[in-house]
Amino acid sequence: MPKIGLIREEKNPPDSRVPLTPKQCAELKKNMPDFSIVVEGAPSRCFSNQEYLDAGISLQEDLSDCDILMGVKEVPISKIMPQKTYFFFSHTKKKQPYNQKLMQAFIEKKIRMIDYEALTYDDGNRIIGFGFFAGVVGAHNGLLTYGKKHGLFNLKAAHDCRDMEEMLAQYNDINLPPIKIVLTGSGRVASGLLHIMQALDIKSVEPKDFLEREYDYPVYTLLKGDDLYENKITKAYHRDEFHQHPEDYNCKFLPFAGEANLLLNGIYWDTKIARLFEKEDAQKKGFKISVIADVTCDIDGSVPLNLMATTIADPVYGVSKRNLNKVEPFQNTNDIIDIMAVDNLPNELPRDASKHFGEHIMKFVLPELLAGTSTVLDRATICENGELTPYFAYLSDYAYGLDN
Repeated sequence: MPKIGLIREEKNPPDSRVPLTPKQCAELKKNMPDFSIVVEGAPSRCFSNQEYLDAGISLQEDLSDCDILMGVKEVPISKIMPQKTYFFFSHTKKKQPYNQKLMQAFIEKKIRMIDYEALTYDDGNRIIGFGFFAGVVGAHNGLLTYGKKHGLFNLKAAHDCRDMEEMLAQYNDINLPPIKIVLTGSGRVASGLLHIMQALDIKSVEPKDFLEREYDYPVYTLLKGDDLYENKITKAYHRDEFHQHPEDYNCKFLPFAGEANLLLNGIYWDTKIARLFEKEDAQKKGFKISVIADVTCDIDGSVPLNLMATTIADPVYGVSKRNLNKVEPFQNTNDIIDIMAVDNLPNELPRDASKHFGEHIMKFVLPELLAGTSTVLDRATICENGELTPYFAYLSDYAYGLDN
């Protein structure tokens, strides 16, 4: 019988999310008797130790008898137990320099590392993630920042609310001015951004109308795919071509910066993809955006004014259009653009985000563990028995060191 251990989050700052809620653990015991499950006690989870105990789940400090260890964020190298199966977001698949030693520890300790980020359907779409709640909280924070910067309204931060229901209830008490909001993206993050637009009953308009018309009520437009990118030569957009050769495409976003008051950015980005705009564009007179919620949060990435990631406790900084330096936020002036760049947004609504995440683990991941063979898990297994899997052979220099 495979034994699952839910591990304590020990990366600093500690994350309060969990891969499975107490109720889901109880459902697992009842409906999946081939598994057993225990929880490592933790002081800062969004679900308390007592809530797990009340659900009939045992607390266990020593998890060495567990076969499968599940967490959320990276496990400190000193805490990794050899020859176990681990599930968490390892942040290694892009050769992130800060986690190279962690990757090498996986190899040395013969860990089977299954990365949530790499769990995909056959068509390549991700099975599991916190993106929806990143979008929800990012949009909320963007609106909070806009209201505070311009002295229009006050919203309670998501992390000061018990759950999303309490956060959304605030919207009944605010009236937005006739602002224009531009959203970017097409995945789970974008669906979270849209959820907030719908909760506030903000009207959707077509990109062309957004650029050409004025409104006496708040509106938003969503930009994705051919709204944002065009081939440098043909001026057309072909999805497959763009994904294979994004360096052949220009970005068409800049005209929207002359119309929008608020940008909620949720696009996927890497260094081969054109940025939404360049820093010098933000210094020009026609650049109207005064608040950017960069949910994607790539420093100097799709939003080049993203100078640094921020924290839940201190989520916003200003950027001077004059010299592009970091300044104090919430100054009601067109000379400063406020940037919200929290890099762990779902942790502001940890109970809701954990419940959503755990539902996908129960439905899509645990049955695969019992299946014996699973291409879904194989595609997400970075390494096993001291070797990279074929799917991640490109990490060889990163995982083994340059001398191998």
